[in-house]
Amino acid sequence: MNDWIQTFATLEPVSVLVLLILAVSLVQGLRRGAAGSARHLVYFIMDVVWMVAALLLAGRAAAFLSHPVHNWLVQRNIELPQGEIGGLTQLWYTLITGVRDFSMLRFGILFILSYLVIRLILNPLIPWLMSLIFSSGGERARYAEARSGFLSRIAGALLGGLHGLGRGLMLMAVLFIYVSLLPAGPLAADISSSPLYKKASSEVLERVAGQVLAEQGPVFTQAVEAEFKRILQRKYEIIDYDVPDQIQEAAVHVTRGLNTEEEKARALYEWIGSRIAYDWDKANNYEQRGIWKEQTPEETFASRKGVCIDVSRLYSMMARSAGLEVRVVTGLGANGRGGWGPHAWNEVLLADQNKWIPLDATWQSSGDWFNTPDFDKTHIADT
Repeated sequence: MNDWIQTFATLEPVSVLVLLILAVSLVQGLRRGAAGSARHLVYFIMDVVWMVAALLLAGRAAAFLSHPVHNWLVQRNIELPQGEIGGLTQLWYTLITGVRDFSMLRFGILFILSYLVIRLILNPLIPWLMSLIFSSGGERARYAEARSGFLSRIAGALLGGLHGLGRGLMLMAVLFIYVSLLPAGPLAADISSSPLYKKASSEVLERVAGQVLAEQGPVFTQAVEAEFKRILQRKYEIIDYDVPDQIQEAAVHVTRGLNTEEEKARALYEWIGSRIAYDWDKANNYEQRGIWKEQTPEETFASRKGVCIDVSRLYSMMARSAGLEVRVVTGLGANGRGGWGPHAWNEVLLADQNKWIPLDATWQSSGDWFNTPDFDKTHIADT
């Protein structure tokens, strides 16, 4: 018990937030009295039970609906409108095609919607159950009388304290899940360093869910990160869907007279790789200062410089203009010093050979990186 008191005494954001929750609950209990606090404590417990039930039902509903929703969206044959599209339209098509193509995103959205609907259905039952529990004759009169007494207020404060402990534990559970699944997320390091969080997670939460999260957490985290990168890639596909005239003309010019898809893909690889210089200032600004400058393929084409994602997006746009099916691939690239760093490149479909081939126009000046046999030794794609 003394350890917990000392932990609370260490003032840092997490403990301050929990102490604030306790203080508010105590004041509320003191004001409500014993009977009122008892009602709110029971209401809180029932609400937690309802929340857990809604989460479980929402998970089952999302799993059940995911496949039919996918099939329904596939049958809609969603196509982007021709010409330049605005920000809201880009966001809508990124979302709707992401829900169609990315299973975790689809499950997450269906889960949230199912949870909200189930809570709307279940919530009206709580007042009805409360009326059954506190429906003894004359309860309102006794509640009003008891509320004014000193002992009733002290008892209410104690019950309020229990209510506050429950709220604090719920907060700790939310933080525990967040840190377990997203250890590199915003504020995760600050939460983990909190003495109160450490004590609550080690003595309470890990005993309940620690084993499950220890086994499934890293796998889930990697899956979320990979899918998030795919969604960002889809965003680029939507943004880059409309091809400016000068880029389309350049692509047609570069591939004029070429017959096979492989010849066109290599010609674009050589043209872009020899004309777009690597933007070291942009790369250093991001690596050293965390400053990222987003740029479109049109800006890369005009400025003749960019980093790997810029080169890959420009290649993708020009390849589509030449009638090729192409995609941007993100992952890790060898840095030449025995290490790896974030990187982007392309894959082109050779329909006549029924295969996708990799190429890296960013590295064109350092050697031949067009479908080389050892390409996968220096490039690791996100999965």
